Amino acid sequence: MCELAALRERRAALDLVAAEADRARAGSGRLVLLRGATGTGRTALLEAVAEQAAARGTRVLRARCSPEDSEVSFAAALRLLLPGAEFAGRTGRFPDVSDGLDDRTYAAQLWQNLCSFAADSPLLVAVDDVHFADELSRRWFVEVARRIDRLPLLLVVTERGQYDIDPPSDGLAHALSPTLVRTHTLAPLSTDGAAQMVRADFGDASPDWVEDCVRAGGKSPLLLRALLDDLRAEERDGTLPASVPDTCAALYPGAYQAAVSWWLDSAGPATAGVARALAALDGDGTEDGHGLAELLARMAGVDSARVPGWLTAMTRLGLLRPDPEGRPGYAHPLLRDAVLSGWSSVRRQAAHRTAAETMQRRGDRAEAVARQLLRAPVVGVTWAVGVLLDAAALALRDARTDDALVLLRRALDEPMPAARRATVLIELGSLEFAAARSSAGIPRLAEATRLPGAAQDRVRAAVALGTALARQGETRAAVDVLRGQDEHLTDHPDLARLLGTASALLSDHDRSIREEAYHWLSETAELSPEAVGPAGQALLVRYDATAGRTSADAAMRRIRALLAEPVDPLAEPFLLGTAAAVAQWADELDEAERLVRRGLAGQRPSLLHPMHLALLNVRADITAARGGYGELLADPSARAGAGTGAGGAEGITGRTWWPGGARSQPSGPANVHAHAVIALVETGRTQEAARLADGFDLGLTRDDSWELNRFLYARGVLRAACGDPAGALDDFLECGRRQAARDVVSPVVTPWRSAAAECRLALGEPQDALDLAGEELRLALVWNTPRPVGRALRVLGTATGGRRGLELADRAVRTLREGAVATELIPALIAQGRQLVAAGERSRARDPLREAAERAERLGAVRLRALAEEALREGGSRRAATALTGWEALTGSERRIAALAADGRTNAEIAELLHLARRTVETHLTSTYRKLGIRRRAELATALTERSAEAPETTETTGAAGATEATGTTEATGAAGARGT
Repeated sequence: MCELAALRERRAALDLVAAEADRARAGSGRLVLLRGATGTGRTALLEAVAEQAAARGTRVLRARCSPEDSEVSFAAALRLLLPGAEFAGRTGRFPDVSDGLDDRTYAAQLWQNLCSFAADSPLLVAVDDVHFADELSRRWFVEVARRIDRLPLLLVVTERGQYDIDPPSDGLAHALSPTLVRTHTLAPLSTDGAAQMVRADFGDASPDWVEDCVRAGGKSPLLLRALLDDLRAEERDGTLPASVPDTCAALYPGAYQAAVSWWLDSAGPATAGVARALAALDGDGTEDGHGLAELLARMAGVDSARVPGWLTAMTRLGLLRPDPEGRPGYAHPLLRDAVLSGWSSVRRQAAHRTAAETMQRRGDRAEAVARQLLRAPVVGVTWAVGVLLDAAALALRDARTDDALVLLRRALDEPMPAARRATVLIELGSLEFAAARSSAGIPRLAEATRLPGAAQDRVRAAVALGTALARQGETRAAVDVLRGQDEHLTDHPDLARLLGTASALLSDHDRSIREEAYHWLSETAELSPEAVGPAGQALLVRYDATAGRTSADAAMRRIRALLAEPVDPLAEPFLLGTAAAVAQWADELDEAERLVRRGLAGQRPSLLHPMHLALLNVRADITAARGGYGELLADPSARAGAGTGAGGAEGITGRTWWPGGARSQPSGPANVHAHAVIALVETGRTQEAARLADGFDLGLTRDDSWELNRFLYARGVLRAACGDPAGALDDFLECGRRQAARDVVSPVVTPWRSAAAECRLALGEPQDALDLAGEELRLALVWNTPRPVGRALRVLGTATGGRRGLELADRAVRTLREGAVATELIPALIAQGRQLVAAGERSRARDPLREAAERAERLGAVRLRALAEEALREGGSRRAATALTGWEALTGSERRIAALAADGRTNAEIAELLHLARRTVETHLTSTYRKLGIRRRAELATALTERSAEAPETTETTGAAGATEATGTTEATGAAGARGT
């Protein structure tokens, strides 16, 4: 089978030799030179030629030249004429030859002996691998070729003809007239020929499997035969191996690896060096053309002028193939691995270092240079650190956190000043904590705090370490780390002030430490306001807001005054994040959103900072206030089960909730989970909400933060929606107890009293409900913004009932209309309608109930729409006035996205244009298709064209839609949320 495979597509060569043999038998001999690259089957072809001649009665003399005999005079000729003889120099016995003859005389004796063979019968002289012959034998073969034109003698010689890096020596026919030589060059196998060779062994192989084999064999009979032999050994019970492996380690007994090694050895060390350098670079995205040739030459230490020719030649032979961008690489990963396997790790690393240095000198991209440094030993020069850090920054920009981690770790291997090392440790530690596992990165951050350097660097390190410890539930340790820096900051009161602010913020994770921190902050501010700075004073405003000690107007006046004061850049995120939270509570949603954007723009998400997550939490709160359920649920981590942290995947507007990925986890449920539970409830997906809520075992959670309290509130909302008022009441009361222990009594954070009052009513406890609702209204009036006041009025009206209850409900609606917050206005309208129905004013009840249904439909608030329609039915109305399908059923966001999609924009382009997560766009489009009664994107244009003649464009100015138009963001998904998962 081996011989047949090697002779595939060699008919032209056999016919040529047969014709020349006939000519020789007629007394006119000639030299036939069979040239070919390594592995093209020269030896097998020569064997076939010899057998063919012998079958026709021609005597055959054979010799195979060897590199070991290159220093032995006439070694090849003697192997030909004296087969089987032992010799060293000229010690072998030879007729009519005695020791002491000069080379010319000895050559003449050899010629005479050859002629004597030809005199007896036609003669075929077959010499394999003549390029290995010793110099005297080569001269003798040339002389024979000159003198056999009148003899019945055919000289058939094989010679390696391949483009190598080292220029080749002159071939055997170099000094001969073309009339004396017939040269035939063996081409590599064609693709069809190679495929036939595979199918001859594996007839049942799939086309893809066959193509893989052809590529790994590089159209070389030698390599392909070796590969098939290895694969045959892997065959079990007539079953093909599942696939052609990518590594030689998966092949046994290793014929393929041996064949590739022989191919490289035949090419010489220079060519082998370039081949291995290319294998090392393959897949790195290195530029092609002269740039790659220069790089390979420097890595292998050879002349760059011949490398482009080698690349071209190897591509022609099928061993290399260009990628879609024209860069040459190995035809199959297995071939690349086999080429690399013979290279020691030391030599490989040295080559990568040379590549990095070359690329750096010529100004290649940082990422390309860094790829080489990752495979090289320590370089020990300044530019290496800069390149690695630049590449890490690019990786972070593209959200390739794992790549950034590898680059930063490698950068630490290089020598660098302590200050720079601290910077790298802070970033690496932050990423490791966020992306790897919850405890990872803390040792790096701790090391950074101990390194000598600028005071600002020490503060950054301490803040990052404190943030990590606090998220681990080690709040006391976090605060101690910050306080431990005081001794180093005696000459930097601004930085000491910053650490005090950070301590107060991190203390939110522990009730007792929070009390200590704010007590210190308050006392210091009374004695010397400048000692706490604008950021610290803003925290005190926030504290007073949650403690029910100030109004929204007073708080915002104070916050705006603090924002106007000069602030240190390191302290600015604390001020902006705190100001955004207060503005959100004050129903200044547009202003809060601007502050969040400003704060995030100045943050590096890759560095741990307590305000980064705080800003993202405020942004989620803003979205929830506007009813952006779809956007909240577009974050996969928000709907993951227990053990999934507050971030990782894309959140609102496609930014990360938690730097580094979903593997980063706080110890318990986070704010994003609370919002997700409520969003799922409001969009009618209570079963999914229950799965999310049940995924957290709150009994095992040690966290004492406000996020756990908010999650308790969200779980209470879920239980109430599922018809479990007793369970819901337990959650609301526990939330209230924990909040009160933290001195958080205002309903601006968690309106647990109103929610508990509704549960009391459902359980038949009206007096307790009145007490809770009355207390909620009292506290809400202290803050005095539409959302908490309107909510409290609504619940108090429901608990009161009668004419007084209707007056309270009317007042709630009026209050909430002033705030234009649809999420609270819808339940107020429903409560007003129910009160009117109870009062016998059914016709008056229809308007608020229909409005509630319309607004709920726009937000995709399935639960509230169902309540509104239920109240309409109870009031005698057959259906709501809003459409569930058609153009009028689309939300403003759905209309904008549908128009862009109909215009040919992709989902990714729409997401970028509207600053949304791609999943949000997909959710909107799915909802749009359902409402318009279409199945695919191609139908959008027609559907939108038809509606333009039927209904004029309407402008949404209320609720979340109005807020959306003002801020440039998009409201929630529509009724799509009702579909569930």
